[in-house]
Amino acid sequence: MPPLTLIKPAGAAIFLAHGLKLPSQFKPPSGNTAQEHYKQAWGPENKVAVPQLIPPWFMPAEQNNKCYQDSCDKIGNDFKTFHDKMLDAVMFAHSQWKLQAKFQNIQIMAVSAIGTPGCLSGPDLESLIKNAPICASFTGNMAKHRDAVAKGVAQCFKKWQDGVTVPGLPWYPAFAAFPGPMAPPIPNVPTPLITCLSPAAISICAPTDMKSAMDNALDGGLKSKDNDKQYEALHDAIATVLSAAFTIWLAAQQVMLVMGKGPIPSFAPPYVPVGPVVGGDIISAPGHLIS
Repeated sequence: MPPLTLIKPAGAAIFLAHGLKLPSQFKPPSGNTAQEHYKQAWGPENKVAVPQLIPPWFMPAEQNNKCYQDSCDKIGNDFKTFHDKMLDAVMFAHSQWKLQAKFQNIQIMAVSAIGTPGCLSGPDLESLIKNAPICASFTGNMAKHRDAVAKGVAQCFKKWQDGVTVPGLPWYPAFAAFPGPMAPPIPNVPTPLITCLSPAAISICAPTDMKSAMDNALDGGLKSKDNDKQYEALHDAIATVLSAAFTIWLAAQQVMLVMGKGPIPSFAPPYVPVGPVVGGDIISAPGHLIS
């Protein structure tokens, strides 16, 4: 199974849709004299502006102002770089999570596998995201923004994970009538992960919860200084790309190699040649989501 499918241009479109401009909260001078002086401050070389960052992330407060356009290009590229790196960090962390994730406490009754909430376990994503090679070296405010994204994504992912169930899926058709006193370990029939229902799936399949979690996790000092709430646009962009990626992953990811086993009570005296597995379980070991 390939890593998460990240549609990064969608994040750029979401950020741009917030309509943020630079300079922040710009107001043109009022009064005839002030306006005249303002116009004279810009030479001809500053009145031709060609965007260098396509698609743009910020729009200049005034069209055809090279200084304002240059600010949009530079700062917009900084936001784009952070956005792309954090998405790659989540993809890295998710790949590490899959290697360690496993199903546990599954009960087998004949062909059916039954797992209650909590039957899927795996490491916490927050530390995996923070320590991803692409962003582990961030310092200062960049590190604070990284930590907010990591905490918000991890919280929503854990909500989904803790709610995952196995709702009587027909994983073991051979266990309907098995010849012998004990069914040996047999792999389950591969099924899409999305069939393992979780009431908290909306937390990773829709951007609203993830964006709010990132907003709440961000350092209060940074939020108070951000009058335009640029952090909200950034979190909205990241959450939108990730929610689409997680939705695609849930549908494409196969649950495989869940080794089921169990007793055949009907084989006890008086003997019946074949019978269903009753009260079986699985071998809980990582590897159920690596394919």
